[in-house]
Amino acid sequence: MNAPAYHQQAAVQRRALDSARLVLRGIFLNAVLAAVKLAAGIFGHTYALVADAAESMLDILSSLLVWGGFRVAARPPDANHPYGHGKAEPLAGLVAALFVFAMAGWVAFEAMHEIITPHHGPAWWTLPVLAGVIVAKMIFSRRMGEASREAGSTALGIEALHHWSDAMTSAAAFVGISIALWGGKGWENADDWAALFAAVIIAFNGVGMFLKALGDVMDAAVPEKLESEIRAIALAVPFVLALDKVRVRKSGLSHLVDIHVRVNGDLSVREGHDIAHAVKDALHASAHAITDVSVHIEPMK
Repeated sequence: MNAPAYHQQAAVQRRALDSARLVLRGIFLNAVLAAVKLAAGIFGHTYALVADAAESMLDILSSLLVWGGFRVAARPPDANHPYGHGKAEPLAGLVAALFVFAMAGWVAFEAMHEIITPHHGPAWWTLPVLAGVIVAKMIFSRRMGEASREAGSTALGIEALHHWSDAMTSAAAFVGISIALWGGKGWENADDWAALFAAVIIAFNGVGMFLKALGDVMDAAVPEKLESEIRAIALAVPFVLALDKVRVRKSGLSHLVDIHVRVNGDLSVREGHDIAHAVKDALHASAHAITDVSVHIEPMK
């Protein structure tokens, strides 16, 4: 492995480990908030908060999967995985998205049960609890979303959406409880309707999470902007006359490139070989986390 490729691989490993640490902080936050919401839901007579706590507890399980995915993705290439272990990251995100669907279905089922079951109205003090939860979740979701964009991580993006969904569930519960308190007798199940509405939001977000992770697992095309930038880097290498195929796929936190370069057909094999290495070094040295490049030399007719 040449020096630029080695540095790119080391940078990818650092991002994977940093992402794993951020996910662990999210797990701790979910554990604390789940305990608070569960206690407030039971003693405050609001199923919306109990459902919210259940979502946080399920998020802990899915986050543990994502954390494990990052730990595996941080491993360097080996004899059995010559392209590295990057696919562990979107695979973990895919499983986490399935957890979201399961949780949305469970919350919806329980909310409908509570709607048809008479129960006490919610306590007023559950509102400030929810307000604190919403603020904490929105802040952490934004932080994780920024980290996802910086690292190019699908799994971190799914984790950010998890926290955002939790905030939306809490916001729906806040509205439902407020309506129940304002409406008085006969409006006791308003927070249960809020929980049902939140389940729809969670399922909708789960679709987006699932499709994005599935795209990474299935080697979906990268954005046109990224491919154009990779083409520009290759074309800037001396003696590169044109490009044929340029195929880029995402593998966890890195990109793999397969590129066909056109050069003067009268060049020697050694000269073509040197140009191929120059293209490879230029792409490895770019800011696009490219850890593997395959260059095919074609003569210019």
